[in-house]
Amino acid sequence: MSFRKEKYLKYKESDSVAALEYIDELSGEEIKNLFYEVLNDGIHGFCYSMYEEGQKPGDIIPIEQIRKRMNVLKSNSKWIRSFSCIEGNELVPVVAKELGMKTLVGAWLGSDEEKNKEEIDALIKLAKEGHVDIAAVGNEVLYRNDLSKEVLMDYIRQVKKELPDIPVGYVDAYYEFVVHPDITELCDVILCNCYPYWEGTSFKDSFRHMRQMYYEAKEVAGENKQVIITETGWPSRGEGLGGAEPGRDNAMKYFVNTNLWCHDEDIEIFYFSSFDESWKVSDEGEVGAYWGVWDKNGELKF
Repeated sequence: MSFRKEKYLKYKESDSVAALEYIDELSGEEIKNLFYEVLNDGIHGFCYSMYEEGQKPGDIIPIEQIRKRMNVLKSNSKWIRSFSCIEGNELVPVVAKELGMKTLVGAWLGSDEEKNKEEIDALIKLAKEGHVDIAAVGNEVLYRNDLSKEVLMDYIRQVKKELPDIPVGYVDAYYEFVVHPDITELCDVILCNCYPYWEGTSFKDSFRHMRQMYYEAKEVAGENKQVIITETGWPSRGEGLGGAEPGRDNAMKYFVNTNLWCHDEDIEIFYFSSFDESWKVSDEGEVGAYWGVWDKNGELKF
């Protein structure tokens, strides 16, 4: 990346977890130019936003739609993260591989045992066909209390046994790996979600907080186990939460801060998210529809 943190960002060196502060005197146009520089230079990965307007999980998505969005992302990222292996989601890693991208492929687990089996079987099949670089068994299952820890661990063991040559992990909030060391030990790679916004952190403190989240997961993972940030981001519109306020400039700054730091520290990250998705309003309120770098129509928002 040609824009460096030394020029645009400053640390408080005395802090144990250095606080990274965006230089306030940058104008709106300068912030926008920096955002485009970072985006166009390319980031590690994006979380793939599957659903267009009027669509929702459970709808069968055709490959033409998947390919259209993937073509938008391929110039700006090397990796794609998917969240499910059924109902058309199994085509996401297939298309990504066709376009020369790498994949973190997730099996979505919940309280439906039959669907869980479909997801696990499909993940194993995709991996054995060469479409999976990292396998994720479940996403925030413990956070939602959808499964017991013991059942989740059985699924992880099953996938590890079937895929001995592929790193296998589990995705959840960073603190779940702290309070469940047996899951941390079982995973080949730690896949943690880090959201200062959802903890009500002000934008001013958001970057420091996100780094602290990562380092907490890193500490329990140990020196020899990789920690990947599987989700982090900042919404451009919607309701505030505590001290966290959505906004166009804050969303751009968070994107820049996070991706410059991950680039410089050689940390792998999947930014959340690629495209706005309207269906999330039902789960998260208005703010849920505005986490994308691109809007719901596939246009850059900034």
